[in-house]
Amino acid sequence: MFGTGEMIGLLVLMLAMVFAGVHVAVALGIGAAAGIYMMHGDITIVRTFIASTAYEALRDYVFAVIPLFMLMGDFLAKCGAARDLFALINRLTRWVPGRLAIATVFANAVFAFVTGVSIAAAAAFSRIAYPEMKRYGYDRKFALGCIAGSACLGMLIPPSVLMIVWGVLTEQAIGKIFIAGILPGFLVVGLFCAYILGVAWLQPQKVGIGVVAAAGAPAEMELGDAEFRKVLASTLLVIALIAATLGGIWLGFFTPTEGAGVGAALALLLAFWKGLRAKELFEVVLSVGRTSAPLLLLLFCAQLYSRVLSMTGVTAAAKELFVASGLGIFGVLAIMVAIWFVLGCLIDSISIILLTVPVFGPVAMALGFDPLAFAVLGILAIECGLLTPPFGLLVFTVKAALPQEATVGEIFRGSLPYWFALLAAIVVIALFPRLATWLPEVGMAIAR
Repeated sequence: MFGTGEMIGLLVLMLAMVFAGVHVAVALGIGAAAGIYMMHGDITIVRTFIASTAYEALRDYVFAVIPLFMLMGDFLAKCGAARDLFALINRLTRWVPGRLAIATVFANAVFAFVTGVSIAAAAAFSRIAYPEMKRYGYDRKFALGCIAGSACLGMLIPPSVLMIVWGVLTEQAIGKIFIAGILPGFLVVGLFCAYILGVAWLQPQKVGIGVVAAAGAPAEMELGDAEFRKVLASTLLVIALIAATLGGIWLGFFTPTEGAGVGAALALLLAFWKGLRAKELFEVVLSVGRTSAPLLLLLFCAQLYSRVLSMTGVTAAAKELFVASGLGIFGVLAIMVAIWFVLGCLIDSISIILLTVPVFGPVAMALGFDPLAFAVLGILAIECGLLTPPFGLLVFTVKAALPQEATVGEIFRGSLPYWFALLAAIVVIALFPRLATWLPEVGMAIAR
């Protein structure tokens, strides 16, 4: 076991490298190697430990979940799923005040079941939803904030990449984490829609009520009956694909990896039906490879780091410190959430999970908090970082997609209410963890 000084030194070394700009995978790997060397003083043991961890980690069947779900999402995104979803929901909610903003939230929620990546949703709906909102006189800050804020749903609603990373790192069943995120995802959708409806009632000019549509602008999202039927059929096929994939995982018909393979294959067939060309197929596969390969390296280094923390006693020491603090479960959760908020200002979501969850996870379980509910709560807190300055990845994604429309500060201010909605959802999950655990329990009962 390490002494306290060595433990603190190891953590400071790793964090210093991260904040100095060293890639997170490199920082985790160097920190883990340094920890093993400090324990044994033999470089041969370090090499053997790294080699055995790499072999065990990267040959794990579950690692295929990431590229396969990415393939499923990219195939569907390539064939216009986001645009169809927005157009259909916009048509179905014509009687709702602020319908374009409501359509953006619901389309993001359904699109999240397809992609699992918030950045893709932010980029897509910036180009799809914002021109319509602008044409109908929506307040610019409100419209851009809606797009950035609702894109967060991609990280909470399965098959979220953050959920996969969390499951691999904590060795929890990924399928259970997927299902645990569904009801909290609906809760967040409800909070977002409540805010939009409140704005439509109290400040109707912000949602274009009483404002004349821009003259001469084409009504791109107004569907005729024939086009409506076509878009409805396409969207129902996408929903059937999602139901087959996640339902099969929930009911135990196949593992998350097998479900991801089924989803990717069905998405490819649907994409071909929608007109996907061979060149676009090659682009999708290449894009997924470029995205998932670095992520797999990150996960390997994170597993290395997690094992070293456990071996050196850092995890046990942190657990004893928090349990003995007398703060109780809610006090400790508040500290963890505060740390996640601060880190969200500085580094990306996956890096936050890799750095904190190996320490925070055992602490939460030692205090009696359900690991599934903790996963959902943690992902919600980390999601807040996507809207938090100065990093705010979703804000910068919207800005990049619409460079001439607004400043970064304006988008941050517009997305602030969505940040508070995520905070409210965190409080609800902390108080009522059954919201996250009920569906997985039902799924297990049905599977039996």
